[in-house]
Amino acid sequence: MNLRLSARARKELAEIARSSDDGRAVRRAQGLLWLDQGEGVREVAKRLGVSRQMLYTLVERYQGRKDLAIAQRVMDREHRGRPADKRELVMSELEALLAQAPSEYGYRAQVWTVGMLKVQIQRKHSIEVSEDTVQRALYDLRHSSKRPRLVLARRDPHWQQAKGGSKEG
Repeated sequence: MNLRLSARARKELAEIARSSDDGRAVRRAQGLLWLDQGEGVREVAKRLGVSRQMLYTLVERYQGRKDLAIAQRVMDREHRGRPADKRELVMSELEALLAQAPSEYGYRAQVWTVGMLKVQIQRKHSIEVSEDTVQRALYDLRHSSKRPRLVLARRDPHWQQAKGGSKEG
């Protein structure tokens, strides 16, 4: 593969490979640097755990973005992703559910579990909701709860006196 980087490009790509928080940008920068050093496409692809076609596409995209800064040439484009409509619905429903005890919904429990919350949301809105979605919504609400710990009855410190004995034994 014919890739020749300028000294400035090498320096910037080395900095990205060394200190970027974006793992994809790091891999792309490393791949470009190794290809520039004369390593074969097959070896670089194997080292990065990607296909050879991905490397060809990377080089083509890097060379086709000459109007951008070097760091932007290896970054991902902005991804909008799926709207968080379901999680927002779950969050609003959780706020209402968490304000009430599970016993008000027929559960024989002291605290809500993710499974119980999921069932209540599904019943009310007739939608499928995963436990992961409920868990993430609880995290977004900064909600944390712990199950009550079962504590066995403790002996009264004066139990011997109650039985008719004395402490001096």
